[in-house]
Amino acid sequence: MSKNYRILDLLRRGRTPLENHLIDGLIDGRISRREFVRHGSLLGLSLPLLGRIGMAAGFGAAPSLARAAGAAGGTIRVGSSVPAAAIDPVTIADAGGLVVMQQVAEFLCVDGPDLVLKPALAESWKPNADGTVWTFTLRKGVKFHSGGEMKADDVVASIDRLADPANSSNALSVFTGILQKGNTKKVDDYTVEFHLDAPNGNFPYMVSSDNYNAVIIPASYKGGYEQSFDGTGPFKLEKYTPKVGASFVRNDDYWGDKALPDRTEFTFFTDIQPQILALQGGQIDIINQMPVLAGVGLLNDPNVDIISLKSVAHQQLHMQCDADPFKDPRVRRAIALSIDRKKLVAGLMKGRAQEGNDSPFASVYPSTDPSVPQREQDIAQAKQLMEAAGAGKGFKVTLTTERYLEIPEYAQLIQNWVKEIGIELELNILDQGAYYGDAVFGKSNWLDSVMGITDYGHRGVPNVYLAAPLKSDGTWNAAHFKNKDYDQLATSYIAALDLEAQKATAGKIQKLLLEETPVIFGYFYDYLTATAKGVTGVQPTAMSQLFLDKASKA
Repeated sequence: MSKNYRILDLLRRGRTPLENHLIDGLIDGRISRREFVRHGSLLGLSLPLLGRIGMAAGFGAAPSLARAAGAAGGTIRVGSSVPAAAIDPVTIADAGGLVVMQQVAEFLCVDGPDLVLKPALAESWKPNADGTVWTFTLRKGVKFHSGGEMKADDVVASIDRLADPANSSNALSVFTGILQKGNTKKVDDYTVEFHLDAPNGNFPYMVSSDNYNAVIIPASYKGGYEQSFDGTGPFKLEKYTPKVGASFVRNDDYWGDKALPDRTEFTFFTDIQPQILALQGGQIDIINQMPVLAGVGLLNDPNVDIISLKSVAHQQLHMQCDADPFKDPRVRRAIALSIDRKKLVAGLMKGRAQEGNDSPFASVYPSTDPSVPQREQDIAQAKQLMEAAGAGKGFKVTLTTERYLEIPEYAQLIQNWVKEIGIELELNILDQGAYYGDAVFGKSNWLDSVMGITDYGHRGVPNVYLAAPLKSDGTWNAAHFKNKDYDQLATSYIAALDLEAQKATAGKIQKLLLEETPVIFGYFYDYLTATAKGVTGVQPTAMSQLFLDKASKA
């Protein structure tokens, strides 16, 4: 299709210089349509507007994601892990808990499987010129299950609770250095401003479903969430029994389209195998998260459908840069070169993953620079690097890690590969509690081990991965990596509002981390949800959330 410049000129009117620069990038071919839609949604442009601009720029109509609505009624039954602690929006940190909370409570915006932000309790948002203030316009007429209308006071109180260090909020990993308590400000009943510590081009993701604590609950909340389960969502609590399960019923006063199911039921399981048996036996309809190795038997089961989401969840292999034998970056690069990433993807992960290139920039991120060459296995070069570093005769070292998902098997593969370059690796595999300890330096096998493998969940933007495990002052910097050039680049990336500026900085970060290799990112694995045949409309996210308002079964 040809470009319609007259319509493009009309659509440009009233747009900011930043928004028009994004439109120029699409017209000139510097960014793809997918990148344009994803970044446009981040800047607060509506999806219909982005679609009209795409058509005027000659891309034709966007493919429709609409599906035929399923039948209303019935009960959808879900198997999920046991919540690890009390359900509390401030402190919740596990998949079993957050999926239960998310059935009743909602976010300002939702990060979809395509990493495109969609409005929820906020109708729109926009940054100021330098990205230090973001203004959100709230949806009117939204009612809490307890009866009151959701307004700016509730948003301010909900986010302030999470940004307050005194509350030991799980969301401090997102908000520290970005948003302080008191800097979420009410403009009027339906407008909120976020005044940030520094420019942040990806801020809307910090208050989306990507930050799973950031649900909006009444300003009057004082604790004891399990007694109320108050929220604005399409389902209301029917019954919650700790360690056993929960059930929810349709909220007929919901602000949006009414949920299709009459009810949903969640049964909690301590292990994946009983969930698989329950799905095969017809006791449940959905397994919320199915690990590849444990669920390999379901991948080709004709009675089961697998929903597969491209995710950036991964297992980080850190090496302490200030301790022998990893002080020399040539040793760290040698270990990275010994790993066969293609075998990791095809063998260990059964094709349900993408190769990593030793930085947080997975291929699914639009800001990743695809021109940076992929690191491949090269034993000869690895041996040369070991010789050059004075480690040609090899050494012994302990790899400490956790018994979780496929990590023990991953550790065994690494153990075998590094033998080829003279490294004798002893494995110390602990249960998760012993591995993480108190999760602070000096009291954690994770943060204190000279070499370790740690699981990291999905994020819609790489900001947390760039800061917490890699910046010099990072709270999760198990590699003890301290590099001023890196710190400056990470700060520049996080501040950038413009996609092309993000991509240019990302390329520099990718190259620097390939050179230094404090952490090996071997692969990014897909998020899998299993459903019984005939169950439709299930919408999981790679953050472990499960949207069931459009779910039905034959």
